[in-house]
Amino acid sequence: MPDSAASLLGFDDRDKGLPARLARYRPSHWSRRRFLVAAGSVLAALTILALSFYSFHQSPPPLTLVDEYLPPAHSNRLDALVGPPTQKFRDNLRNDTQYMSSFISAGWTNDVMTYGNLIYLAMITQRVPIIGNFTPSHIGGDAGTVPFSEVFDIDYLSKAIGSPVLEWSDVKDPTSEEIDDLGCWSVWQAVQTRESEPRFTNALELYGLDISYTAGPLSLQKIPGYEHDPHAHFWSIAALTYPSGREAALQPPQPSKVHGALLPPDEQLACFDYLYYVCAHQSFEYEYDLSPAWRFVVKNFRFTSRLQSIAEGYLKRMFGVPEDGPVPPYVAIHARRANDFSVYCGDVPRADCFPTMNVYARRIAEVQEDTRARLGVVPEHVIMLSDERDPGFWDAVRTMGWYTPDHTAEDTVANYGRWYPLLIDAVIQASGLGLVGTDRSTMSLLAGRRVQDWNGGVYLNVKWGTPHADDH
Repeated sequence: MPDSAASLLGFDDRDKGLPARLARYRPSHWSRRRFLVAAGSVLAALTILALSFYSFHQSPPPLTLVDEYLPPAHSNRLDALVGPPTQKFRDNLRNDTQYMSSFISAGWTNDVMTYGNLIYLAMITQRVPIIGNFTPSHIGGDAGTVPFSEVFDIDYLSKAIGSPVLEWSDVKDPTSEEIDDLGCWSVWQAVQTRESEPRFTNALELYGLDISYTAGPLSLQKIPGYEHDPHAHFWSIAALTYPSGREAALQPPQPSKVHGALLPPDEQLACFDYLYYVCAHQSFEYEYDLSPAWRFVVKNFRFTSRLQSIAEGYLKRMFGVPEDGPVPPYVAIHARRANDFSVYCGDVPRADCFPTMNVYARRIAEVQEDTRARLGVVPEHVIMLSDERDPGFWDAVRTMGWYTPDHTAEDTVANYGRWYPLLIDAVIQASGLGLVGTDRSTMSLLAGRRVQDWNGGVYLNVKWGTPHADDH
C-alpha cells in the first residue's frame, strides 16, 4: 500500500535521479538562445514539479485501501439518523443516506465475525451498517440479549473505520410495538443445499421486523452447487445492492411470516439474512492474515473501558496484585472441551482426544521463548480458561500452578449477568502477552488475533483428536 498520496502518483525515492538524468544534456549541443529557452522551460517544469510535490505532502493524511468506499463521516455517528429512536424504523432514516443490516444466528464468536462481515460489506458499498444485540446460544436462551455497545466501544469503532456504525436501538425505539415490513435478500438459500428456507434467527422480533425474503441467485456461492462450502464472496453479494446486479437477480419474493407481505429487497436499507459464510478470497478467511474483515473492521472491535476494567479487577485478584498495581504479563490458555467439540472425537476416548497438561505446557514454553527472544519478556503467569466441567481437569490445572477466574466465588452472574463469565474470559484471553488456543475454535482464533495485533504477542494453537495430534 502506498505511504502517501504523493507516492500514489509516483513521487518516491526512485525519482530523486531526475536532475542527474537532465545533466547529461550539455549546453555545447545547443545554441545559446536555444539553451536559454530550454533552461527556462526546464526550470519552469521543475518549479511546477516541486510545487506539486509540496502540495501533495501538505495535503490531508493519505488514503487507505478502503477510504474511497466509505460514506461521508459524521462528527457523531448518530448524525447518520434523523434523530432519536422512532416507532417505525423508516421514519428515522435520512433521505440522503443508504443503510445495510443483517442478522445473527450462531455462537457468540461467530456472531462477532458475522457483524464484522456486515460492516465490511457496508463499507465497500458506501452504506451505514445497522447491527443488533448479541443473542444467547451457548449460555442458555434465558440469558437474554446484550447490546453490541455493552461489549465493544462502538464510538471508537466508528471513528477507527471512518464510518458511522448504528445499532437497531439507535434507529427504532426498543419499546415500540410496531411491526415493520421489510424486503431482504436470502444469501443462505443461495449458498447451501440442505435447507430450503432463509436462515433462521430469533433476532427479528427484537426489532419488530416482518421480513419478505427474496432468494439470492445461486451464483452467489463461491463454488456453485458444492454442498461442503457455503461461502460467498463479498463483491458477489455487494452486486445485489447496485441497480444492474439487483435487476439481474430479482425473482418473486417470499411472503413474510406475520403480514404475508410480498416485498422486493429494500433499496435504501439493503438487508441479508446471514453473512457468516462470506469471504474476499478464501473460505474461513479469518484464519488468514489477509482477512479484510479482520484487518479493516474486527481489529477495531475494542472492548468497552467498563468491561476491560472489570476483567482487570479479576486478573489482579487472581494474581494477588494490589488494585492500584499493574497486571503482570501472562499467557492465557483457551481449552475448548465441551460436548459440541467432543462429538468430533468419534471413537477416540475423550482422555486421548483432548490435549494433556503436558501438551499445553509445551506450547506455553514455546510462547515464553518467543516473547523472550522478541520482546525480552518472559510471562511467568499462566491462566487456564475452559468450558470443561470435569473436576479432575481443574485439579490438574491447580497442580500445574496455573490460575483460573473463579466466577462462583466472584459471584459474576449475580453481579453482572449471565453473559459476563463469557465476556470476562474473552477479555482475559485477549489481554495477555500470549495465547495457547484450541485448533478449530473460532473463539481461540479471534482471541489470538487480538493478542497478536493489540499486544504484539504470540498466538499458538494446540491440535487435538488423537493422543499425538500436537506432536511437532
